[in-house]
This record gives sequence, structure tokens and C-alpha cells, in this order.
Amino acid sequence: MWVDGTGDVSGFSKIVRLPDRIVADDDPTANPLAARLFELVPELRDAPAVSGGDQLTIYVPREHLLAAAHALRDDQELRCETCSSVSGVHYPQDTDAELHAVYHFYSFTHNHRVRFEVVCPVDDPHIPSLTGIYPGVNFHERETWDMFGIIFDGHPSLTRILMPDDWSGHPQRKDYKLGGVPVEFSDTDVPPVEDRRRYR
Repeated sequence: MWVDGTGDVSGFSKIVRLPDRIVADDDPTANPLAARLFELVPELRDAPAVSGGDQLTIYVPREHLLAAAHALRDDQELRCETCSSVSGVHYPQDTDAELHAVYHFYSFTHNHRVRFEVVCPVDDPHIPSLTGIYPGVNFHERETWDMFGIIFDGHPSLTRILMPDDWSGHPQRKDYKLGGVPVEFSDTDVPPVEDRRRYR
């Protein structure tokens, strides 16, 4: 699977390379949800939007996230009452946009879903917190900060939630070193990954 050492698993188990991640719709306003959101938040008009599958994805600039989330929640036509998840992604090759926060919104009223993706550089990992609009994202933002290091400005208590308080680094970033912490299990010491014997 990792024969060439590059981490490229194309072809393994019928996996093939996909096209570029963001293939924006030619006319995003053809999607009524996007058209309504762009009408309410005109600053989003140039934001890429993708209507793949049954869900609209809009790549929202972080400076317009709060306005877009307010519109999504409060507008009668959009009425997304809940943000069901916030998760992080690390794309080290995306210069100045290495960290992504992905938000999934759902409307119980209209039975539709909307996804926001917000990017920030690893050197300035700040995105506004949505806890004031969707209080349920509190723990989601804490986990995303814990695992990826995205700082959610305005969060009431942005502390670790999975890792110990004194942990160094963010374990789900792709540049995070594997292993490095010896583990004792059933009276057996398991050395860090880099100290283990290589099997060929």
C-alpha cells in the first residue's frame, strides 16, 4: 500500500485520484439556498459554492462567517435551526489555507442541509466562534481546537477536551509526529513508533 513512500494510495483497493477538491458551480445562484444566502449576505457573492449530492457547500471567508451563520439561522426561507457538527481538516499543501473548519447545518423546518467550509492559514489559525449563534457547537469547537489547533475567537472556554491539559501539539494535523510517547500496557512497555523494530 505504501510501496513508493509518498503516501499516494491511488489504485489501492480500487481507490482512484479525484479531481480538484473545489469544483465550483458555474452559476451557484441556480441553487435556491445559495441564491437566498447571497441575497442576504452580498459579501458571499464571490464565494465558491458546490451543489454536489443533496447538500450545498459554500466556502465562506472567515470574516463573513458570523453574518452568514446569522442569516442561515434567522431567515424564514433558510431556517437552519441547528449546527450538527464542526470538524477540522488539515491540508498542508494549501498554502495560506492549510486549516479548514467544516460546519454542517440542518433545517428541521424545511428538511435541507447546508455545509460551510472556512479556511485559515496555519500561521494565523483564527476563526470566529459560532457559540453565540449555535450554542451546541461549544464542544465541537473545543475538539477542533484540541485536534487541529484552530482558535475559535470568542469561544467562552476554549480548552482541551480529548487530550490532557498539558499536551503539546494538535494530534490530527498531518505534520504531527506519530508516537513519541512510551506506553505501558499489561506490564509491557510499548516503545514509540520510531523506536519499534521494522518488519519487511
